[in-house]
Amino acid sequence: MRLAIFTDTYPPQINGVAPTLARLVKAVEARGGDVAVVTVSDPDAKSDPQVERWPSIPFWAYPQLQMAAPRRDKALDLIEKWKPTLIHSTTEFGVGLGGLIAAREKRVPFVTSYHTHFTAYLKHYNLTMLDAIGWPYLRWFHNAGRMTWAPSEIVRAELEQNGFTNTRVWSRGIDANQFHPKFRSNELRAKLGVPEDGLLAIYVGRLAPEKGIHVALEAMRQVMERNGSKIRFALAGHGPDEERCRATAPPGTVFMGRLTGRALSEFYASGDIFVFPSITETFGNVVLEAMASRLALVAPDIGATTELATTENALQFRAQDPASLADCVEKLANDPALRKRLSDAAFALATTRTWDAVFDGLVSDYRDALKA
Repeated sequence: MRLAIFTDTYPPQINGVAPTLARLVKAVEARGGDVAVVTVSDPDAKSDPQVERWPSIPFWAYPQLQMAAPRRDKALDLIEKWKPTLIHSTTEFGVGLGGLIAAREKRVPFVTSYHTHFTAYLKHYNLTMLDAIGWPYLRWFHNAGRMTWAPSEIVRAELEQNGFTNTRVWSRGIDANQFHPKFRSNELRAKLGVPEDGLLAIYVGRLAPEKGIHVALEAMRQVMERNGSKIRFALAGHGPDEERCRATAPPGTVFMGRLTGRALSEFYASGDIFVFPSITETFGNVVLEAMASRLALVAPDIGATTELATTENALQFRAQDPASLADCVEKLANDPALRKRLSDAAFALATTRTWDAVFDGLVSDYRDALKA
């Protein structure tokens, strides 16, 4: 297999998709294939002969994301020289669209994956004028391929309801060497102002409107006002809404900024409660990372994260309701036995989510697509 991945996000960008694609490259190589990646430019990217980067500019509504034109000439040149047997576009615009155009011209088998609920994001970025073309365009793009992967069964069902064909699930795994309770740090907890008998609630993810951060901040304001210093709140991540988040956060909230590597592992494991307000997820990578770190989860009662954060291993709050979220946090804070039962159940589920199994399934699907 000679796989060409066309994507508008790739490391060193930090989001749910980029590191998954980096793992995909290694997984295909480990199973005997070769991979080339086409993506956007990035000032922090290191030179890599395996990765071709097209000129790009920051997206005006979300400067952390890059936009590139769908370079037909560059895509055709790569296909001529590298001769892929399969093209996988993981984004629907820019570079990903370039992959589709070239695949059609050169008659190379083409597949796609759906990672982001763009239609749900439109209202958060004042782009509702695009509502009318959102699903029709996405349907046209993905149905041009032999197969489309969704990250969860809930999202796959939604895609089929909107006319997508040949859909399958490409789930996500966890690296137990990176996310594990063994990284818990009393030193970090003390640095964050958590008293010995206190609790630390955390959030990890983009600080962006579509993540519902305002719901979490208001909920934690209520919790902290009623419980004083017993419960601390800290967030890791960055994004276009960071300035507003900092301005509206309850007193005592700690913003950790962008964390990676050991620092991220310690942050997760040093928490007690993971607060996740987003209802726009297609999977919820950070939820799985929190589960692997043995945190008690508070997550919404709708959306794709309900496949992970179930009533068996989490407290589900009424989506977009700060008071309901606050009640769940306080219920966990006041019931150590419940906290332990849910965190143990979450950890047990996370141990079953191995990357090897995930990529074995995806590569098998690749082979099916090549036979189609």
